[in-house]
Amino acid sequence: MPDVAEDAKLERPDIARLASIIRRRHMQFLIPLFLTWALVWGASWVLPPRYRSVTTILVQQPTMPQDLVMPNVNDDLQTRLQSLKTEMESQTRLLYIINLLHLYSGAKDPATMDEKVNQMRNDIDVDLVRDPQRQDISAFTISYSAGDPHVAQQVTGELTKLFISANNAVRQQESEGTTNFLAQQLDQASTSLAEQEAKVDQFRSQHQGALPSQEASNLEILAGLQTQLQNEQDGLNAARQQKAYLQAMLEQERSQMVTVPTGSGDGSSTSLAADLADVNRQLDTLKSQLTELSTIYTDRYPDVQNVKTQIARAQAERSSLLAAIAKARSSEGKPTAAADDSQLSGPALQIKGELQSNQLEIENRENGINQLKARIGEYQSRLNSEPLTEQQLADLSRGYDQSKANYDDLLKKRDESEMATNMEQMQQGERFTMLDPPNLPPKPYFPNRLKLCAIGFALGLALGLLVAGGLEFMDDRMHSGKEIKAMLPVAVISEIPEVVTASDRQNTKRRLVLGWAATAFVAIALIAGSVVSILFS
Repeated sequence: MPDVAEDAKLERPDIARLASIIRRRHMQFLIPLFLTWALVWGASWVLPPRYRSVTTILVQQPTMPQDLVMPNVNDDLQTRLQSLKTEMESQTRLLYIINLLHLYSGAKDPATMDEKVNQMRNDIDVDLVRDPQRQDISAFTISYSAGDPHVAQQVTGELTKLFISANNAVRQQESEGTTNFLAQQLDQASTSLAEQEAKVDQFRSQHQGALPSQEASNLEILAGLQTQLQNEQDGLNAARQQKAYLQAMLEQERSQMVTVPTGSGDGSSTSLAADLADVNRQLDTLKSQLTELSTIYTDRYPDVQNVKTQIARAQAERSSLLAAIAKARSSEGKPTAAADDSQLSGPALQIKGELQSNQLEIENRENGINQLKARIGEYQSRLNSEPLTEQQLADLSRGYDQSKANYDDLLKKRDESEMATNMEQMQQGERFTMLDPPNLPPKPYFPNRLKLCAIGFALGLALGLLVAGGLEFMDDRMHSGKEIKAMLPVAVISEIPEVVTASDRQNTKRRLVLGWAATAFVAIALIAGSVVSILFS
C-alpha cells in the first residue's frame, strides 16, 4: 500500500514546482511571445494592401430548344474554360491590358514586359461555381488583385470582356469549322455517289433487256415468240402440204398434155394411157373432196387425212403409170412427147403461178422461223444470264445505296450544322452573361490583419514556450528543498530556515509587480491589437 501511494504521488503534477518555474521564467516566456506577435502584427500594417475585384459570369444555356437545333459545339465546359483562360492569359492580350491601363508602372513593380506579364498572371484568378444539385458548372468568377481598388475593378472589367468575346469567337469558329468539315465530306460523298451512279447506269445500259426487273417482260416476250414460232411452223407445214398438192395438180395437167404417137404395137401403151386417164380423174375427184373438206375441217381431221392418203396413193399410182408408159414406148422405139413448161396453158399456168407463190411463202416462213429462233435464243440467253446479272447489279446497287445513305446522312448533318452556326452567330447558343459587374472592393483582402494577429500570437506562444522550456532544461541549479533532499543519501534531521532581509522582501515584491505588469501589458497589447485589426480590416 505505501508503494502504491508513493507511485500515485509521483504521477501527480507538482503544482508547486510548476508555479516556481512560472515565477522564474515568466519574463523569458512573455518577451518572445510579445516580440514575435508584435513583429507579425506590425508587418500586417507595413505590407502594401491588395484589393481584389470579382465579377460573376453566368453560363447561360441555349435559348433555342435542342430538339429543334442541336448545338455542334459539345466540348467539356471546364476544358473550354481552361482553354479560354490560357488564351486570355496570353502575352499579347495581357500586354494590351497592361499598356491600356498603365499597369505595373511603379518603382517597385516589375521592370521587363515578361515580368509584368507573369505578375499579372499571378494576380488573375478564375474559380468555377457548380450547381449543388446537379454538380455541373453553372457560373464562374473572374477576379484580379491590385494595389488600387479602381485599377482592380477596371482590369476585371477588361478581362471579363475578353473572356466573353473569346468564348463567342471560339464557339463560332468551332461551329464554322464543323460546318466546313461536313461540307468537305459532303462534296467527297457527292463525288463518290456520282461515280457509283454512273457505274450503275453504265451497267444497266450494257445489260439492257437482261436486268432482273425485266425478267417478267422477257418471259412474256419469250412465250409470245414461242407461240409465233409454233404458228409459223404450222403455216410452213400447211404451205408445204399446199406445195405438194399444187405439184400434184401441175403433174396432172402435164400428164393430160402428154401425146402418145400412134403406130403398131401390142396395145399395152393404149391400156396404160386409159389407166392413166382413170387415175387423173380419180385425182381430180380426190382433190375436189380435199378442197371441200379443208374449208370446213383442219388438217388433223380424219376425213381430211384419209383423202390426203388416197391422193398420195393415186399420185404414186399415176407416177408408176407414167413410168410404165415411158418404158413401153421405149421398148417399141416410139418415144412419148411430154409437154414442157413453155407448152403449158390455161389451168396449168395458174397452178404454176400458185406454186411459185407457195414457194415464196415457204421461203418467207422459213426465214421468219429462223429469225424467231434467233430471237428466242437471245431471250433465253438473257434469262440464263439474269442470275449473274442480278448478283453484279446487287453489288453495284449495294455500293450505291451505301454512298446514297452516307450522302443523305452528311447532308442532314451539314444542314443541322449550318443551323447551329447561324444560331451561334445570332447569339442564341450557349453563351456567357455577366451576372454581376466587377465590384469596387471597399477594403483590401490582403493583408488580413486579424488573421496575422492570430498567427503572430500562435508563433509567439510557441517561441515563448520553447525559450522558457529550453532555459529551464539547461538550468542545473536547485531551486527548492525537495530537490536538495532528493539528492542527499540520508534523511535530513533538521533544517535551517531561510533568513529573509527587508531588501530581499523588497526585491521579491518588485519582481512580482514587474511580472504582473509585464503580463498585463502583453495581454492588453494582444487584446488591443486584435480589436484594432477587427476595426480596420
